[in-house]
Amino acid sequence: MMAPNYRRILLLLLCGLLLPVAARAAGLAAKASFKGTNEIVLSLANPADAKGLGDPANYRVSEEQNPDISLPVAQALVSADRSTVTLSFKGPLNTRLTHLVTLHQRATNKGQAPETFRVSKSYWGYLLSILVSALLINNFVFTKYLGLCVFFGTSKRKATAKGMGITFTIVMVVSAIMSWFFYQYILKPYQLGFLQVVIFIGLVSLTVQAVDTVLRKVNPTLFKAFGVYLVLVIANCVIIAVPLMLADNEYNFLESLMLALGAGGGFLLALYLMSSARERMELANIPPTFKGVPIAFIVAGQFALAFLGFSGLKLF
Repeated sequence: MMAPNYRRILLLLLCGLLLPVAARAAGLAAKASFKGTNEIVLSLANPADAKGLGDPANYRVSEEQNPDISLPVAQALVSADRSTVTLSFKGPLNTRLTHLVTLHQRATNKGQAPETFRVSKSYWGYLLSILVSALLINNFVFTKYLGLCVFFGTSKRKATAKGMGITFTIVMVVSAIMSWFFYQYILKPYQLGFLQVVIFIGLVSLTVQAVDTVLRKVNPTLFKAFGVYLVLVIANCVIIAVPLMLADNEYNFLESLMLALGAGGGFLLALYLMSSARERMELANIPPTFKGVPIAFIVAGQFALAFLGFSGLKLF
């Protein structure tokens, strides 16, 4: 007596599992993604129905935040196997934002409702791209040439370089978090954006003073090795650049955290690479004219040329 009930239950479960697949197959576009800065690629679920998709007039594209502003499609290219459509735009798209694409004529059947779907990047991939960009692609030392005073002053020994790099990262992350809160909840609501630099320097100096006190008690040897360079961190351009960038780009908390970690990690990487090279140079036969700071500048320039190889790298 119970067998029919079990069969009925299994049939209902099977229908529930297959319903999303059937619903997806009913639509024309199965997948949409950004390509570069001015293209959107549509992967078609039903290539046989891909008729009229080569006409740009059949598409309406807009940002989800501004659905009333249409972005004109310059060209719609259908692949030879009719499995993908590439939408090209005259200007760059803001790929940080989700876009809406509406197909006005998605098949030959008349009377079908337009199909609208969302195009967006993976948010976790976007966070990772911010981290990698600050770490390698836009390294603050080798591509933006910021923080060179501390960079050359503390990169003579690997132990000192690692300590300064870790200290820099801690100061950068803490000051960036505090700067983000101050910017979002005090400076923006009360129209005090013109005080950004003053407020951010004050927050950085507060963080450096705390690190100074902790290092003086916990690791006096490392504190003495830093010398005057720890004080220079207060107004260092690398430290100040991170709060200014997160405010200018309107990053949220996670994005600001990734930017600070990437910038701090990039500075640590630059210090460690430079200190390793300078320790080996002490054993090299260098002409007296180039010993010291001159050869350090030459090596730093070679590192900068090497980091230019990361230009244009895109993970997502």
